[in-house]
Amino acid sequence: MPTVLRDRTYRRLFTAQVVALLGTGLATVALGLLAYDLAGARAGSVLGTALAIKMVAYVGIAPVIGALGARIPRRTLLVGSDLLRAGAASSLPFVTQVWQVYVLIFVLQAASAAFTPTFQALVPDVLPAERDYTRALTLSRLAYDLESLFSPALAAALLTLMSYHRLFLGTVGGFLASAVLVVSAVLPKPAAVPRGRGAATAGIRLFLVTPSLRALLALDLAVAAASATVTVNTVVYVRDSLGRGTGDVAFALGAYGAGSMLVALLLPRLLDRLADRTVMLAGGLLLTPVFVGLAVISGPGGGSWRWAALLGSWAAFGAACSTVLTPTGRLIRRAAPPEERPPAYAAQFSLSHACWLLTYPLAGWLGAAAGLRSAVLVLGALAAAAAIAAVRMWPAVDAPAHVHPELPAGHPHVAGAARTAGGWRHSHRPVRDALHPAPAG
Repeated sequence: MPTVLRDRTYRRLFTAQVVALLGTGLATVALGLLAYDLAGARAGSVLGTALAIKMVAYVGIAPVIGALGARIPRRTLLVGSDLLRAGAASSLPFVTQVWQVYVLIFVLQAASAAFTPTFQALVPDVLPAERDYTRALTLSRLAYDLESLFSPALAAALLTLMSYHRLFLGTVGGFLASAVLVVSAVLPKPAAVPRGRGAATAGIRLFLVTPSLRALLALDLAVAAASATVTVNTVVYVRDSLGRGTGDVAFALGAYGAGSMLVALLLPRLLDRLADRTVMLAGGLLLTPVFVGLAVISGPGGGSWRWAALLGSWAAFGAACSTVLTPTGRLIRRAAPPEERPPAYAAQFSLSHACWLLTYPLAGWLGAAAGLRSAVLVLGALAAAAAIAAVRMWPAVDAPAHVHPELPAGHPHVAGAARTAGGWRHSHRPVRDALHPAPAG
């Protein structure tokens, strides 16, 4: 993986991603403390509403931004998003009303909905070789997992030296540093993005007509069921069900992150040997037995075995989710020609967060109204149905071998292909692009 960091452009973009994530993590801690100052005992409802606003912004804004990619230079879009996020974060310490928090959160998350899919669509252009791109996806997954572990610890250390309001300055600094790094990077020229009345839904249409992407959407729903269980109900399991201390909440969340990071580190070599379909479906199907085990330990009662079982379940959830999420970019890269990648990545961003918009309330409301075991059974059934649907929708047979007489030696698409008298012969999963004009699937 360090080899991809030798690429100067990617190194700067990856660093921009890391510092922006770190700033976002600091903001998450500070926002919780701000909500408590403004609403007291109602802080949970304020944060829940803010989370819903975040998801609505992600679902609604990302497809529009994907369509605007043809009209706005990528550097302008990325830097403008960072500056808008920095402006919103710098305003948060001065709010005095809850509604002001909601407005600023919407602005900040709308800017993130513009930045993230644009960044994701840019990386395969910077690293066209699939092996390099796979390692970049692993680094991105590790960055997200490490942020979830490192940011709270950094925030805790900083809070011993300053008030939480100053944590927002770290968020502003992260976004400004990201903007500077993007400005300093030499970005490749993008392919022309589709325009017209249907541009905003072009990526979603691609998902609906491509079997592997339809399966990916089903897997996103399965992952959302598991991650919502962890995100929403960890504190309930640790504090109420097991009667453990507040420090163990962070420990349990760390188990989820550790499982995710371990798999992310192993995946590059695994994907060199196994098809994406095999790996990703295995991750989706693994979620069901984990939910079954979690149902067994759900309910009142302590005991060291329940605590160990919870940590094991959370680590298994993290591993399974990472198995699905890490190769996602490879799947989109293969299914979408270069000119359709911005709307395709935007559609993935929007549709995956629509799944979380469904599962977050389910996890919270069912857990509160009917108990943890009922929530686990419902979300586990949802994950199982989604994983089975993915298996049925994703064809197992590769496309027949074919020849590319028009491509020169060294073209990324024919890396590893056999040279014949008629050109470069290889086979791969069905794709729809300029090199393969016949619709696949």
